[in-house]
Amino acid sequence: MTPMMAGITLIVGLCFLLATGMPIAFALGLAAVAGLFLDMGIDVVYVMAETMFAGIANLAYVAIPMFVLMGSIVAGTPAGGDLYKALDRWLYKVPGGLVLSNIGACAIFSGMTGSSPATCAAIGRMGIPEMLDRGYPKTVATGSIAAGGTLGILIPPSVTMIVYGIATQTSIGRLFLAGVIPGLLLTAMFMAWAIIDARRQGYQFSARKMGYTLKEKMATVPRVAPLLIIILAIMFVLYGGVATPSEAAGAGAMLTLLVVVIVYRLFKIRPFVGIFGSAMRESVMIMMIMASAELFSFALSSLYITQSLAATIAALEINRWALMAIINVFLLVAGMFLPPVAVIVMAAPLLHPIIMQAGFDPYWFAVVLTINMEIGLITPPVGLNLFVLNSIAPDVPTRDILWGALPYALVMILAIVLLCLFPGIVTGLPDLVMGPAM
Repeated sequence: MTPMMAGITLIVGLCFLLATGMPIAFALGLAAVAGLFLDMGIDVVYVMAETMFAGIANLAYVAIPMFVLMGSIVAGTPAGGDLYKALDRWLYKVPGGLVLSNIGACAIFSGMTGSSPATCAAIGRMGIPEMLDRGYPKTVATGSIAAGGTLGILIPPSVTMIVYGIATQTSIGRLFLAGVIPGLLLTAMFMAWAIIDARRQGYQFSARKMGYTLKEKMATVPRVAPLLIIILAIMFVLYGGVATPSEAAGAGAMLTLLVVVIVYRLFKIRPFVGIFGSAMRESVMIMMIMASAELFSFALSSLYITQSLAATIAALEINRWALMAIINVFLLVAGMFLPPVAVIVMAAPLLHPIIMQAGFDPYWFAVVLTINMEIGLITPPVGLNLFVLNSIAPDVPTRDILWGALPYALVMILAIVLLCLFPGIVTGLPDLVMGPAM
């Protein structure tokens, strides 16, 4: 069997397993084992466990469960509600202040979690009922939070950036910096479309007459400020070279826990049982996907699929931007079926040498790749954020959630175009802070 036929067979088999509803980690692992068995026979049992363990036996991966724990602590305590209330009270005079508060809360919360589903669930539980009570169209209420939740994998600290950095041997600190300006740009673009969409559907922003006193505005600041300081401190120690991502994540999780316990007087163990349980489930899920994806990548390499594909792409005498367009289409399709971590673990080692040979900056490409993964989070058939919102807002029809989110996918495509036209949006801040990449 030729490498091309082997690759097609392996991908078709994976798609079939995913279509049965099998968990992604198991589908990746089973497809990889089947492919390796056809190539190696029973000897596959000698490399399977070792390969999967080697895929996650990296100290840098400690940052992932720590950042996930940070998000679970904030989402599972009153801290998330205070963050949301603080933004709402300060922005209530701004036209569309509530929807802007929701997207802004998603952006800030992303800096604490690095996880899109966690961001989407935490802000959605508070924001969607409030927006519906104030008369916002259902598509605006759900679509803005579905899109805002995707910022969790772009705005640092980002779990997907950590995975990309380890997979491609690039600087995680520089990757975090590369995501800052594009993350803020996407946040502004999301806010702009949310206002336009609400007005287009006839929502009257001037209808709200209530207000808040300065005392009410300041009431939540002492509880929210320590969490924002923790985020800034994590960014400082990472970019200043004071600590590694794992050390920064561990310290951030511990400080977040201490702040929440002291500020909200949560001195009992019971509230934290669910928090730690949720963080453990999400962390194990991510690590299982990464281990299985490593085995799948090993299968592709052993069958000479990746080498043949790379050689075929490299032999194409086409414009480098045409090549980038093809890569973007591939990433869009992959992101619609697989979670971001799985796509990055499988695709980044393959695509990294190709984009380097074509003359693209690897840090710029990391941001483009991540935005493609964001699109996959709000588009069928998987659309993880859509399912999260469907579970926390069962009264809103799935159709409304979908139609509310899809325009934001177009906004993200526009953002990719802007980054292609002006790559300095990505590379400018890392070069300013850390010097030009070698």
